[in-house]
Amino acid sequence: MVVPAAAFAAPSQPRVLAVEFDNDVNPVTADYVIDQIERANKENYNAVVILLDTPGGLASAMKDIYEAELASKVPVIVYVSPEGARAASAGVWISQAADLLAMAPQTNIGSSTPVSVGGEDIQKDLRNKVVNDAAASLRALAREHGRNVKWVDAAVRRGANLSAREALEMNVIDVIAPDLPTLLNQVDGTETVPKMIMLETAGAKIDEVEMSFWKRILDTLIDPNLIVILMSIGVLGITIELWSPGLILPGTVGAISLIIGLFGLQILPVSWAGVLLLLLAAGFFVAEMFVVSHGALALAGAVAFVIGSLMLFDPAGESYQVSLQVALGVAATMALMVGLVVAKLVQVRRAEVVTGQEELIGQVGIVRQELDPVGLVFVHGELWRATTDRGPIGAGRHVRVEGLDDALTLTVAPA
Repeated sequence: MVVPAAAFAAPSQPRVLAVEFDNDVNPVTADYVIDQIERANKENYNAVVILLDTPGGLASAMKDIYEAELASKVPVIVYVSPEGARAASAGVWISQAADLLAMAPQTNIGSSTPVSVGGEDIQKDLRNKVVNDAAASLRALAREHGRNVKWVDAAVRRGANLSAREALEMNVIDVIAPDLPTLLNQVDGTETVPKMIMLETAGAKIDEVEMSFWKRILDTLIDPNLIVILMSIGVLGITIELWSPGLILPGTVGAISLIIGLFGLQILPVSWAGVLLLLLAAGFFVAEMFVVSHGALALAGAVAFVIGSLMLFDPAGESYQVSLQVALGVAATMALMVGLVVAKLVQVRRAEVVTGQEELIGQVGIVRQELDPVGLVFVHGELWRATTDRGPIGAGRHVRVEGLDDALTLTVAPA
């Protein structure tokens, strides 16, 4: 009897995709996490683990991530780790949407109370609407995954926060594990809720992935402080190029900086009032170069810039606010640069003309052909026809240019 070789083949080793997520929740990081969840589904991993450590972030990006978790055919495990990590604010939604939620010791979860665009508590009726909506969505996630509905409601309404041990005792999470391999062995054979998928993770091959260098660059470029600085450089560079065409460098640097800054404005939600104030500030700075205001327009531009910068990213929440120090520093620098440009322009306008006929007047040259009264004079690197009314002047003598007639003949006198 011949037994097929396949009958003796050992079962294939499970594969788990471990996605490092130690950042705030924004469109760039959301795109990164969603791509990895889709990769896990396409490449038939046994599970995808999100190694979560986040202070929270944008609600829109949070929603994109947890919708991808819910839609995943591959089990999604959220593991709040390493020790000292947290799943705060938007991180609670991402955690509760997981098929299995685990935490490392000495980690915490919670503090999900919605705040206003400026970071303060939302007031009166608006607060009730926002809080009720947030609490309802989080309760739905917890209920469908068999977790503590009352606590997630408290996390929204009162900003409740739990340590890993407390979260396990209150059925907010499913398991505590000191590290990822231990976690995978510990949950092997567990049936997830509500997808009813049996986890096969014991001894799994772990493929770790982190944000690419390019994604980290994009994540850096949406820093509000950097956006404001880049846009300021852009406006200043283009303005200088318009005033002094041909310099090339200010214009190219300004254009590149402005485009990169606009990328950040495209990614993050912005306040149109802030945008308009920044445009007004740019207008004031440019007008200072055309209108004699003795610095009043530059000062108005600096004030508008500071207020506009502080308002610009209000809809993004307190995690995405421009620092007051940065706003003041950039505004002062812009005003100073504009002042220097204006001073230089005034200096140029008041300077004596140094081109054309006026440039030759007063220049000293050497007689090349005796002047009696007409001859040739070498002056300013050129040979000129010249005349004098001071008597004959021999070759080799130095003469000073006193005038130039319409026939391009110099009038000279002994120097």
